[in-house]
Amino acid sequence: MKGSKINIPFRIKVADSFSTRLKGLMFRKEPIKSEGLWIVPCNAVHMFFMRFPIDIVLLNKQNVVVRVYQHLKPWRMTKPLKYAYSTLELPAGSTEKLGIKNGCIIHFSNLGK
Repeated sequence: MKGSKINIPFRIKVADSFSTRLKGLMFRKEPIKSEGLWIVPCNAVHMFFMRFPIDIVLLNKQNVVVRVYQHLKPWRMTKPLKYAYSTLELPAGSTEKLGIKNGCIIHFSNLGK
């Protein structure tokens, strides 16, 4: 539902430096399970050198969801979205399980570096 607040129950790492944003989740061998990555700033992603699909959530500066990509596969990419400010990368299937849709407001309860 638009405007719904969604609490992300996973431990979310923040990638806010050039090197952490560049690396993202590349080269990981195992799919992420109860964790995610919040890339700030970031308005598009690529899945080069990834070995598993993930869900991508593009957020504006107020953490409102502006675009969701479910099960984005390795070697794919998203187009830059003008209104996106950051990207949340979650385990594949998370957006459906958590009910994340355009217009939802994302709340992080467990952020870390």
